[in-house]
Amino acid sequence: MTNITIAWMALPFFVGFLIYLLPKLSRFLALGVALLSVNYALAIFADPSFLLDIELLDSFGVTLKIDQLSGFFIITNALVTSAVIFYCWNTDKTPFFYMQATILHGSVNATFICADFISLYVALEVISIAAFLLITYPRTDRSIWVGLRYLFISNTAMLFYLVGVALVYKANNSFNFMGLPNAPPEAIALIFLGLLVKGGIFISGLWLPLTHSESQSFVSAMLSGVVVKTGVFPFVRCAQMIDEIDPIVRIFGVSTALLGVFWAIFQQDTKRTLAFSTISQLGFIMAAPEVGGFYALTHGFVKSALFLISGVLPSRNFQELRDKPMNNSLWIALAIASFSISGFPLLSGFGAKILTTKNLLSWQVIAMNVATVGTTIVFAKFIFLPHKKGDSEKKIQQGFWWAMVFLLGGLIVANAVYYEAYTINNIVKPLVTIATGWLAYLFIFRKLTIKLPRAIEEFEHLIGVMAIMLILVFWMVQVRGYA
Repeated sequence: MTNITIAWMALPFFVGFLIYLLPKLSRFLALGVALLSVNYALAIFADPSFLLDIELLDSFGVTLKIDQLSGFFIITNALVTSAVIFYCWNTDKTPFFYMQATILHGSVNATFICADFISLYVALEVISIAAFLLITYPRTDRSIWVGLRYLFISNTAMLFYLVGVALVYKANNSFNFMGLPNAPPEAIALIFLGLLVKGGIFISGLWLPLTHSESQSFVSAMLSGVVVKTGVFPFVRCAQMIDEIDPIVRIFGVSTALLGVFWAIFQQDTKRTLAFSTISQLGFIMAAPEVGGFYALTHGFVKSALFLISGVLPSRNFQELRDKPMNNSLWIALAIASFSISGFPLLSGFGAKILTTKNLLSWQVIAMNVATVGTTIVFAKFIFLPHKKGDSEKKIQQGFWWAMVFLLGGLIVANAVYYEAYTINNIVKPLVTIATGWLAYLFIFRKLTIKLPRAIEEFEHLIGVMAIMLILVFWMVQVRGYA
């Protein structure tokens, strides 16, 4: 299995460059790589006790670790990438696009099997470049600015991260994640700052709404569905490996869930609503690290589907959408995804929320219940949009529906991951939560028009936020007794 894993990890980069030599096969090659990742993930799930540790440079602690947690993130990446390729199948996307999508897919996969900080750094930097090229694909002034803004923030954060990695190596003579407890507090703070920014966590993630909302919908689907999870995955992995890290990860999880959902509730733009919701949902993943993989899978499917749907809606403005009923078939796809993320039974979002709730600590429960109700309010904005039978909408490409089959079908099939959730008590609570959220939306929030300030999202303020977060994380690490 070791040789297969190495070949699987390297293949996307080889195929990415091969696409330029065989441009007419670009779509097929890109899709083939993504489907191969599906098979690899299924091979992991076939053995519940699957665990593979590969030591590449033993004396430096450069290690790959593949287990069930990796499997959840890998299959999410594979199916989201496949859906995006189908979405773009009959469009005029050039081989350059498919090359970058394939390289992005490969580097994201590499992140999900890393167990050391230097390999993770390399993978994250490749992701930054590939994501930048996809964001700027339209080559408009706006897209280029958004891409450069993303790249500069990402590279600044990774500079802090790299300094922290050097300090970890100095303390342990190893880059392995397990060396973190022996590292000085400033090393942990610097590494965490880089990952918080990269993953869009708490106020470090306020770069995310503009980047995700201004990118083309299929790029937003990849960014929100899988790319931001490359910053979250190391937190989940470290929390599972190192007990001392777990409380810090949970604190940021709860804070992020509340912050993101508060901002999302008051947005009047569909893509900005989805972007802020992504911040919130990343908090759910971190709030219960033991089961974060399943929640990441569900969120990846839902958010990718919703961003793809947003690309074919008649408008991005909720008020305009209330005046322009969409086609019934499009609304059904929108509703399925929204029901899932709200925790409605029969979709995997239900099981993911139940499993997450069961793994919360007592101090987290109230805050996460508030975030859950907030999530139902946010997606009530989509569910209660008007719809009608007819062909008045612009023609939707067939590739869009194939993408929906992959993503929405995945939400149904993934129910099998935690079928034990289907008990009377477990079913009643989410239904009550959803009803509460819907009533709050219909009678309170639907009538509110509150514009939250965007000043903190400005470029210069985002850099300042990094300094604040560095101080905050350093203080948290000191309090946890790493001094």
